[in-house]
Amino acid sequence: MNIRKMLVTLAWGAALAVVALAPAARAADEPVKASLRLKWLPQAQFAGFYYALAKGYYKQEGIDLTINPGGPNLLTENLVASGADTFGLSGGTDSVMAAIDKGMPIVSIGVAHQITPFVFVARRDSKIKTLKDFEGKKVTAWFTGANYVLFGMLANQGIDRAKVDIQPQQVSVTPFVNGDVDVVTATWYNELYTIRQRVGEDNLRLFKAEDYGITFPRDTLIVSTRTAQEKPELVTAFLKASIRGWRDAMLHPKEAVDIVMKASPTLDRAHQEFMLTEAYRLMTAGNAKTEGLFWIDPAAMKAAEQFLLANKVIAKPMDVEKAFDARFLQAIPVAERLP
Repeated sequence: MNIRKMLVTLAWGAALAVVALAPAARAADEPVKASLRLKWLPQAQFAGFYYALAKGYYKQEGIDLTINPGGPNLLTENLVASGADTFGLSGGTDSVMAAIDKGMPIVSIGVAHQITPFVFVARRDSKIKTLKDFEGKKVTAWFTGANYVLFGMLANQGIDRAKVDIQPQQVSVTPFVNGDVDVVTATWYNELYTIRQRVGEDNLRLFKAEDYGITFPRDTLIVSTRTAQEKPELVTAFLKASIRGWRDAMLHPKEAVDIVMKASPTLDRAHQEFMLTEAYRLMTAGNAKTEGLFWIDPAAMKAAEQFLLANKVIAKPMDVEKAFDARFLQAIPVAERLP
């Protein structure tokens, strides 16, 4: 009788143990909550992320993702470093290195734009034919990275930047359109579209950074060092879903723009279609053709570090391979990363 009671007691104990473990097992199967902070407001520049979210790619990778828009007063590096956001699409190599140089616990896990997304624009009927002609002219640039590109271009041509009237650029390109500015900075996918619409493509002369020996990769994906260390599977899963989103967005560009415009209905469709094409061109340039989307080019990162050191943007050398960690991308088969 005692043995029978003991067996019954053990059976009940085993059953209770199963019940107790069941919620934990279910919780393990539930998607991990995470957020992606963009560098700006919703637009087709970020179409691949919105497409992946709408199609459920993140959930298929075990992530319950929320996309948070950026804005003029939000610093993605700060939000990711503080843990307010899990992932972030930050400005570029310059902003990431500057943040790390200041002690922020972040790491880059991918680079979207493989080449410089900025171009400097002058009127074709002006006296500005070469970079040397920038001397004595009013040139505007964003002092959030584009200014460093300009400094590098001038330096590589032996031009003293002190001879150029370089001023911070406004959000609007109207001063250039009205003739109050001689040279304006534009991204290939955004401001250049507006300038072409208002001035005419044939009336413009473009000065491209790569023509003057400067390449400044931009739009860098970042996480906190803690997330990178403690949740490497989450990081790789996020990259996998994001890459799939971008690849499929370009296979279905009309649908991708539809999804973006659901997030921001006031956007101009023609502009967004142009933006998507140009953003993807920047993403698939260079080594991305053979290494895949969001590739981290070690040589480009090292060159950026040396340039930022020379221009005193960062105070000391850093471990570039640690700051831009390609291991999470490399965990994804190359065939799944290719554009």
